[in-house]
Amino acid sequence: MAARLVRRCTCLLREATRLAPAVSPVSQLRLPQGTQKPLTSSATSPSSRLPGPLSELVEKEQVFAPYPGRQEVEQLIEKATQPEELLELLGGAHCLQQNHAALALIQLSRLLSEKPKDKATLIEDARFWQLLHLVNSQITVIWHGTLVKLLRSLYALGLPATSKELRSVEQEVRWRMRRLKYKHLAFLAESSATYMQEQGSQELLAELLVHLERRWAEIEDKRTVVAMMMKAGHLSESLMNRLEDKCLELVEQFGPEELRKVLVTLAAQNRRSVPLLRAISYHLVQKPFPLTKSILLDLAYAYGKLGFHQTQVFQRLAADLLPHTPSMTSSEVARCTKSFAFLKWLNLPLFEAFVQHVLDRAQSITLPHLCNMLLAFARVNFRPEREDPFFSLVHEKLGSELVGLEPVLQVDVVWALCVLQQVREAELQAVLRPEFHAQFLGGKSPKDQSTFQKLLHINATAQLEHPEYTGPLLPASALVPSPSALEQKMTPLQKELQETLKGLLGSADKGSFMVATQYGWVLDAEVLLDTEGQLLPLSDSGAPHLAPSGSQPLPPGAKRLAFLRWEFPNFNSRSKDLLGRFVLARRHLLAAGFLLVDVPYYEWMELKSEWQKSAYLKDKMRKAVAEELAK
Repeated sequence: MAARLVRRCTCLLREATRLAPAVSPVSQLRLPQGTQKPLTSSATSPSSRLPGPLSELVEKEQVFAPYPGRQEVEQLIEKATQPEELLELLGGAHCLQQNHAALALIQLSRLLSEKPKDKATLIEDARFWQLLHLVNSQITVIWHGTLVKLLRSLYALGLPATSKELRSVEQEVRWRMRRLKYKHLAFLAESSATYMQEQGSQELLAELLVHLERRWAEIEDKRTVVAMMMKAGHLSESLMNRLEDKCLELVEQFGPEELRKVLVTLAAQNRRSVPLLRAISYHLVQKPFPLTKSILLDLAYAYGKLGFHQTQVFQRLAADLLPHTPSMTSSEVARCTKSFAFLKWLNLPLFEAFVQHVLDRAQSITLPHLCNMLLAFARVNFRPEREDPFFSLVHEKLGSELVGLEPVLQVDVVWALCVLQQVREAELQAVLRPEFHAQFLGGKSPKDQSTFQKLLHINATAQLEHPEYTGPLLPASALVPSPSALEQKMTPLQKELQETLKGLLGSADKGSFMVATQYGWVLDAEVLLDTEGQLLPLSDSGAPHLAPSGSQPLPPGAKRLAFLRWEFPNFNSRSKDLLGRFVLARRHLLAAGFLLVDVPYYEWMELKSEWQKSAYLKDKMRKAVAEELAK
């Protein structure tokens, strides 16, 4: 039985070999109609004695062939270097069938990708519309991959949104959406999402996003998930959530370029996905792959924008960036300094290298870059070793250009100089003159209120730290604290401190809480001590920090104590050094005659009982008085 079956198959194969020369060169896998009959119905053919199913299987394999091989017309389309070569195929000896017209349009789009004028000329060409009509008539037989590329090409060519042919291709894509592979859907989103928004194809875009979200589990490669996050993640919150989950699955396969793209995408969308950021940080620390200068700068920017702190990552970024400092541009140095300032990460060798970079390029550095660096230094309270030449350069660059900056930037720059104790009289006068600060008085927006708060700090600097300053100053009416200064939500440390102080004081008139001063700072608490260290009732007498201040002098030998709590965000990262803003607050209050009782979070956290907290505050008060007496 087996031998008979083998002989029959041998005869069948011999017959097929004999008929092979008769196969058409255009479609080698499809037998001519005349040669199909001997294989299926000839009484003399050996194959006629085969059972029916086997004969039908052979016939089907011959008729329903896969996509035919590359034809001459396809090679002409691919090799075309001018639009005219493609349009001439319509009137030539070549017959454009099935995908040929679509391929010609795709190639046209590639050739004219950077030639908008030629696109306008092409749309007016009658042969172009003939090509579109041919595509429209063959739309149902165009292959999936070619169809999605065709849609992208029609968008790129600037076809009118009302075009019948464009709408036909869009509708065909919608009908095939369920049958398209995920890579086709991803290609559409990556290449055409922007066009869909501009062309008014909102329904197609919405359906595409739904399919991308539902079939997210089909993503198998890192490139697709990264491309989807960059191109389509911002269009759908639920899709972005799925893509973040997929990133967590594939992050182990990511190289430095993929990690950079994911982080920058998260930063651009302001998405602080903690699990994903932790996973990326782990691989940045553990994997020894080299990081280029551009990647390091983008990583620093992304971490700074998202405010995500990871000490080991910052250490690596700073260590890897240090050798690149000489080759960095002024723009890159300013950007990097700003990123590390947002992270509150003060790496002294790196920041000193930035200062040296500025001094080496003193003539070419621009004022905006210098202003950005100045603001970054003020945030982390960094004063370089070569501060004299650096700040001389700053004052020289500001010179007459300070008044030409944006008003908010002028205030920021002068405020930064106040923090770093480098401000000059002319710079104080530039922002304290009435015609300048009047635009910020009574501002309701958060930005205006923040700027006016800095003006109060600048005014306090002029009053308390520059006795030679003759004016102008802010008007007395502007120094009255606004109610919004006391509307912040109470923190656990603040609540515990107030409760402990109330128990320690015993009487409500012997202490005041949340005292808003005319200097723009708010005291957590204020008490008055006599020469014996006993608490005195508070009054407006001798209170220059209040607006309006009292006229009665303090009792002889009496001292005002100000309690200042310092929360975790008030310090540089992994440090017990206060940020520049709070260093300025301490200087102002000391200059105003207060004895300061600092309550940092890291000391308060170690106190467990109420007795320990009360004893801690008493000891702090005694030390403050003793230090004053020792002076």
